[in-house]
Amino acid sequence: MRTQEFTEAASAWAEASSRADAARDRISVEMIKSLEDQKGASASAAYERLKRLDRNFDYIHTECGLIRTTLDSLAHELTEEQVRLKAALAEASERGYTVHPDGSVQYPQGGETFLTKEPAPGGSVRGVDKPLYLQDAPTHPLGKAPFPTNANPHHALAQEIATRVLGALKAAQDVDSRFTQTLNRLKAPAGLEVTDATWADAAGDAAVVRKEAAAYLRDTIPESSSPADRSSWWEGLTNEQRAELLAVYPDVIGNLDGIPSSVRDEANRDNLALLMGKLSEHDDERSQTQLAGMRSIDNQLRNPAVGDPPMYLLGIGDQGGGRAIVAFGNPDTSRNVSAYVPGLGTSLDAEFARNDLTRARDTAKGAQKFEASSASIIWLGYDAPQLPAESPVDNLDVMSKEHAEKGAPAYNQFMAGISATNQNPDPHITAVGHSYGSLTVGQAALRSGGIPGADDIILLGSPGTGAQHADQLGVGKEHVYVGASDHDPVTMLPNKVESGVMLGGAGAGAVAGGVVGSALGPLGTVGGAVIGGVGGGAHGFVVADAVSDDSQIYFGTDPAHSDFGANRFLVDDGPLPFLEGGGPIDAHSNYFNPNKDKDSASNIARIISGHAQDITTEEHR
Repeated sequence: MRTQEFTEAASAWAEASSRADAARDRISVEMIKSLEDQKGASASAAYERLKRLDRNFDYIHTECGLIRTTLDSLAHELTEEQVRLKAALAEASERGYTVHPDGSVQYPQGGETFLTKEPAPGGSVRGVDKPLYLQDAPTHPLGKAPFPTNANPHHALAQEIATRVLGALKAAQDVDSRFTQTLNRLKAPAGLEVTDATWADAAGDAAVVRKEAAAYLRDTIPESSSPADRSSWWEGLTNEQRAELLAVYPDVIGNLDGIPSSVRDEANRDNLALLMGKLSEHDDERSQTQLAGMRSIDNQLRNPAVGDPPMYLLGIGDQGGGRAIVAFGNPDTSRNVSAYVPGLGTSLDAEFARNDLTRARDTAKGAQKFEASSASIIWLGYDAPQLPAESPVDNLDVMSKEHAEKGAPAYNQFMAGISATNQNPDPHITAVGHSYGSLTVGQAALRSGGIPGADDIILLGSPGTGAQHADQLGVGKEHVYVGASDHDPVTMLPNKVESGVMLGGAGAGAVAGGVVGSALGPLGTVGGAVIGGVGGGAHGFVVADAVSDDSQIYFGTDPAHSDFGANRFLVDDGPLPFLEGGGPIDAHSNYFNPNKDKDSASNIARIISGHAQDITTEEHR
């Protein structure tokens, strides 16, 4: 078994993968970008052809990388069996035994027979598939009758060596058979077009290679280590080792906190193509919803707008409601880095790709006006609560801290990774939470040690953080900033006492109203219940509000209230619910938008860029 031939072939496939990757970069970075501003049918046709070629090179890069790793894994496993075989042959040689081409082992005479006291004759034995203790009972050295032991001590030793030889050869044959099947699978579908079906096939290829390479590669990834330790591990790898891991485990490396942003981006772009191929094979609503979001992200990655900060895909996945972490600006080289957590109703879909990515992009562009070395991240690394939900019980998710408590450790891990990979001696890092996301940030800050690396915290449209005072968030109250529109109902949610009385009042009012209205028939019953419910709830709120602390909202102290102790910056009040806007919470969505709330967007940009002393402030509630 000459494993060097396999490693040489693996190197050749690695070179082909690298060349395809370089060609892909040249097409997307240079050629496609140069055509973006050109008009006319020829330019449009060339643009579409180059985009298709870009996808083709992407596919070649992925498949060649899988072949490379398969060959390396084959060589690795065969080498292990070679070591076993050579050790057995060496021991046979030391003892003077002869190993024949068929694997049998010949041993000399030795010991003495029971009756004649003459040396017991030598012989030849073959390896067995079962352990020695399961073999037939030992026989007399002449093979005529059962006997307590073989008089020739070489017999047992030769038998053990022959079994080791047989085991190594059979294992090598099994390795050869498994990897032959894997390599036979790594074939491109017919045709020159790389479609969703092509990527679905590639996703299947990756799964097969991962299964075969599991012992060879997966165990080397320090998934349970700290982000700082992962960063050191990655720095210590050779280029060849990194290339193999990226080829087979783009999903793991791309979502591993502590890995450099440029590496995560490369891995996640590959994984994004594989995920889109996989999801395109399913027609259920969840898969199609996530696919729409991924396609939008993919389109933005491939077609960045002129003047936008460079885009980095730091995380992508289809677990739960979907995962997506996108940076505008390089988080490793920028001195100022912010990570924004979205809230209620956010999941990986087309709306997220359109709205939340725009918020992060606008934030980065705004911050770079004050300090060029700034990057902004949108972090959807948890399952935010959804409304409407699948069941009435699930509709209470938004009233619970459960999602925030589950998301907080993941957010802290991510922030620790940002600190581990940032190349500046003293980076300025800001944690940003919007809506329910501010509760997630608050829960992260309340954990032991606070949010790793965070210098400032910004809370936008917050229903509370779970804290009673800004000093509890780990950065000092002077470094906690709050944006809260007086027309944003989310920032004025009734506290739990008020909520309980409101629900009770609404229930009682609905029953009473239904009874009164029943005199007018079925429609009267329904109408009376609705009117009574609204009236009862309002009455309950008035009663509870009169006796409860006005600084308290649903998840603790109102961050915009003076009792919380944070810095409240100026935001536009926005439209009144229903009366001036298109719905009940229009003002809740404007904080990041420089066109709809210039004051808020500007203040956020100042804080993130390290110019918090220049914000415009607003009176506390």
